[in-house]
Amino acid sequence: MSEITYDDFQKVDIRVGRITRAEPYPEARKPSIKLWVDFGPDIGEKKSSAQIATHYTPDELPGKHVLAVVNFPPRQIGRFMSEVLVLGLPDADGEVVLIGPDRQVPIGGRMF
Repeated sequence: MSEITYDDFQKVDIRVGRITRAEPYPEARKPSIKLWVDFGPDIGEKKSSAQIATHYTPDELPGKHVLAVVNFPPRQIGRFMSEVLVLGLPDADGEVVLIGPDRQVPIGGRMF
């Protein structure tokens, strides 16, 4: 992988948000969940489609803090417009595990 500069890293706006709502997304090609994530007053609530149905159910997600890239252009995922990219890591089987802070932090905070 090629190296990037700190200025390149600064272009990616990664923020912490709180999931306010989650719904199954059975129409997606891979098992997915629709998410609504609140990033605070400066950014507001944004939508995302995440392939996280292996480890999470819609009922357990509201209130969870997650990290997301908030400055990608919106992307149409089937009939759903995804506005942010919620971040995760693969488990041993390649299934997504969400990334979030391990302590309470204000929503909307930028990762550095």
